[in-house]
Amino acid sequence: MASSLIRGKYLISAVLDDQVEIIEDGAVFQRDGKIIEVGDYDELSQRFRPDAVVGDGTHVVVPGFVNAHHHVGVTPLQLGCPDVPLELWIPHRLAARSVDPYLDTLYSAFEMIESGVTTVQHINSLFFGPVEQCAQAAEDVLRAYRDIGMRVSYSFMMHDQNHLVYEADDQFVAKLPLELGRRMQEFFTALELPMADQLRLFEELHKKYNQDPLTRIQLAPGNLHWSSDELLEVFSGLSEEYDVPMHMHLVETPYQKEYARRRTGTTAVQYLQRYKLLSDMMTLGHGVWLTDDDIDILADNHVHVCHCPSSNLRLRSGIAPLNRLAKRGIGVGIGIDEAGINDDRDMLQEMRLALNLHRVPGMENAVPSHQQVFRMATEDGAKTTPFGSQIGTLKPGKAADITLFRWGQIAEPYIDPDISIIHAMLHRAKSSDVDTVVVAGEPIYHHGRFTKIDKEAVIRELSESLQRPITPAEDYRRKIAGDIYPHVEAFYRDYY
Repeated sequence: MASSLIRGKYLISAVLDDQVEIIEDGAVFQRDGKIIEVGDYDELSQRFRPDAVVGDGTHVVVPGFVNAHHHVGVTPLQLGCPDVPLELWIPHRLAARSVDPYLDTLYSAFEMIESGVTTVQHINSLFFGPVEQCAQAAEDVLRAYRDIGMRVSYSFMMHDQNHLVYEADDQFVAKLPLELGRRMQEFFTALELPMADQLRLFEELHKKYNQDPLTRIQLAPGNLHWSSDELLEVFSGLSEEYDVPMHMHLVETPYQKEYARRRTGTTAVQYLQRYKLLSDMMTLGHGVWLTDDDIDILADNHVHVCHCPSSNLRLRSGIAPLNRLAKRGIGVGIGIDEAGINDDRDMLQEMRLALNLHRVPGMENAVPSHQQVFRMATEDGAKTTPFGSQIGTLKPGKAADITLFRWGQIAEPYIDPDISIIHAMLHRAKSSDVDTVVVAGEPIYHHGRFTKIDKEAVIRELSESLQRPITPAEDYRRKIAGDIYPHVEAFYRDYY
């Protein structure tokens, strides 16, 4: 589609501080995936001759949402991993079935797009050797997003130590019963992906996709416990050399906060500052256990944070200090992580949770505003990706990434005229209200149907692939996970 006029009853173009820019009977004129002009529909329709008109004047038109922290498709719960504290959840994940990366990615992409997401920060977390297997998995993931038409910032979590617990692998193995220790050593050896291979894979992916209009490759340093000092030194130089942002899990749980204290004598944030890793090129995922001093450092260095409220609750990690981050002017995006509170990838539900979770008691306390949460899911989320200057608002020169909601369904049977559109959206909009999703000017979801992929066929193929008998490799991992679990539990029981 070379050009189109995308119209709505209400058009939310941007949120500036607590002011929402809304154009009634507004429209966006886009050509070749770029927004040319935003304004009154009647005026734009007289001046432009678009190839198509999207929307009939009954919709709410908004910037496409950004899921700023995402990992997998079929959820851990679906694969047999219950909600337990993060440190115990990791060995459970070892026992999960292997899922085809292409089908897996499409599965979650369906859910994201159906809730208005146009851009995703995809971080491959289960990324272990050999490198050829990792490279193929990356290509499969990127092909899925390309086929469905979604915008993606892709990375894989680089790591070089502490694969299972917050302790060196050989030290942990030495404490195990002899036979189990031998098996775990073999297991760790099979998982190992040399850092030289990880760096080469990043460079190859970056070279191949850096000019792709809908794909970017960025860096994902593993959490502090997964990164040696030598690796931390590498990241700062790589980010500068390739001009790519970084997204790093940090202080997600109190155990990670304690790990940083034991290793560094200070906080994880202060330690990263020593390696010059804190800048507007860094996003910290989760950040639940940040101190006030940490938050000051992040603000002074223009670091972004990605808030994952559902994940933090489900894995008993805690509640991130969103109100304190906002008070210091830190940009915060929203990430659904592995899965939301409903075990799916519903961005509207995640926004609603972020809005209400931080409404602390009292009359004077600052709590998240509706405008703030909307900006978290759009412009602030965009800034955590390499597409930051191109998406997040509906302004001339920006990419035409747009979602249309059926206002009639949101407002049914009645909305008082004094209730703002943004309040109605945050409290009442559901995935079933999403009519059309446009990426780079092209509708990839229209009237409840995907335009480029047969969803039913993909779900059927995915389901059939998981009905097969468990493979020897899956059975081996499952037995390892069961045998090692009580030892991991004992390790953390005595951690404090």
